Amino acid sequence: MRHFLTLKDFTKEEILEIIALGLKIKKDFKAGIYNKELEMQTLAMIFEKSSTRTRVSFETGMFQLGGHALFLSNRDIHLGRGEPVKDTARVISSMCDMVMIRTYEHSMLEEFAAYSKVPVINGLTDAYHPVQLLADYMTMIEFGVAENAVVAYVGDGNNMTNSWLMLAAKLGFELRIATPKGYEVESKVLRDALDIAKKSGAVIKVMNDPKEAVRGASVVTTDTWASMGQEDEKEQRIQDFKGYMVDGLMMCLAQKGAKFLHCLPAYRGQEVSEELLEDNADIVFAEAENRLHAQKGLMVWLDKQR
Repeated sequence: MRHFLTLKDFTKEEILEIIALGLKIKKDFKAGIYNKELEMQTLAMIFEKSSTRTRVSFETGMFQLGGHALFLSNRDIHLGRGEPVKDTARVISSMCDMVMIRTYEHSMLEEFAAYSKVPVINGLTDAYHPVQLLADYMTMIEFGVAENAVVAYVGDGNNMTNSWLMLAAKLGFELRIATPKGYEVESKVLRDALDIAKKSGAVIKVMNDPKEAVRGASVVTTDTWASMGQEDEKEQRIQDFKGYMVDGLMMCLAQKGAKFLHCLPAYRGQEVSEELLEDNADIVFAEAENRLHAQKGLMVWLDKQR
């Protein structure tokens, strides 16, 4: 049995196998071929952090695969209200076939997985957002920018940055990260990525100049400057991130035909300009839809490991 907590736990071959499976399921679905590979199975979805894309994609995906998804918020279960995480894990995993958790502390996810009898999926923690990277790379494949990719990430050194680091390190492509001073990626995550990169041949660069990161890139991506739980820092972050908005002028520094990605939600006029987002709406919203298909591939792949 395997859990999906971070891309660090998976090989290059396994990551590409999951994405390929997602692409096949998507192709079949678009052709009217419905794979019911998780028929009569139940996915427990635990949300300590709310989300549009995560809930809709997992719930819809489980339904399309023939199973059932169960939405559980803090108001619905005793987790965080006195019952130990390990007890909740034992109970839920005795009744459900798979668990997806979207929460704050990564340590909570790890503890839950340690006591779970079924696969646990990271739907987002403050440390990593690996399901988003499956969708992002799937989108890069579909739009023809996965091979020999040079990816520039502009913004906060957050869970998305950590996940891009792990994906680049595992798959062996070039990643440039530009963050403001004081918002750099966590040093331990960077060290881990650099160690993995020695074997894969990945090129990883970190800097504070967004223009330097974007120059010559084939993919440019960003994320919100203030994530959920950082609302009280929002005004300060807007000041600190001046010059980090990805707009048409910044994209002109990238390769001709470079693609722009955003995991959404997007705050127009902050991390991305209104015009750039709308000009790239085809790929950004294809990326959002691919959360559904990549996660279907992931759930089917995890089921096959048992």
